[in-house]
Amino acid sequence: MRRVLRTLKWLLAGAVLLVLAYQLWVFGHLLWWTQFNPSQTRFMSLRLDEMRERKPDAQLRHQWVPYERISVHLKRAVIAAEDDAFVDHEGFDWEGIQKAMEKNRKKGRAVAGGSTISQQLAKNLFLSPSRSYVRKAQEAAITFMMEAVMDKRRILEIYLNVVEWGDGVFGAEAAAQRYYRIPAAKLGPEQAARLAVMLPNPRKYEKTFGPRLAAHAARIAGRMHYSQVP
Repeated sequence: MRRVLRTLKWLLAGAVLLVLAYQLWVFGHLLWWTQFNPSQTRFMSLRLDEMRERKPDAQLRHQWVPYERISVHLKRAVIAAEDDAFVDHEGFDWEGIQKAMEKNRKKGRAVAGGSTISQQLAKNLFLSPSRSYVRKAQEAAITFMMEAVMDKRRILEIYLNVVEWGDGVFGAEAAAQRYYRIPAAKLGPEQAARLAVMLPNPRKYEKTFGPRLAAHAARIAGRMHYSQVP
């Protein structure tokens, strides 16, 4: 029995060390990305693997552009659509989470998530689309670390450059070119609003942008001038 307990103790210690090593690895990447741009995210890697199962020579559409070359309309629209309190919270919008939980309770299913832009970026950079309590806990840990080392401007800049906007389409520049054949800097308010409302399910809305989504885009366009941009 003592031998079994000793073995369990060492296994537990090893597991703790592995978890700590992973957190340090994540933290090191976040520190690096305060000054240098990520070349590829976990989400990009997963989508590319999926695409190459269908077409071995498939490539992602992605081009990094600096914050100044992204339309302010897109910045405002994305904040209005995804995270109204972005500049005020420290990574977690507790009021938004509470509202999402109440909405899900009334619907009897998960229809709202309450994730902030910071949480979404944490997931996109390091994790997978799968849902589990372990993944959510890791997402929260990454979000906490990210908010500790990056300002809001940098978080939004990375988010807008790596978020998925269609099948193999990542970032504002690729999205603007894909849907409007213009650079991200030239996006107008209505174009920006339409792109912003695609974010919850971009590969679906790339194919089907129906009246309900168009109405949502119109609502975002009508109120996005209130959004605070870092």
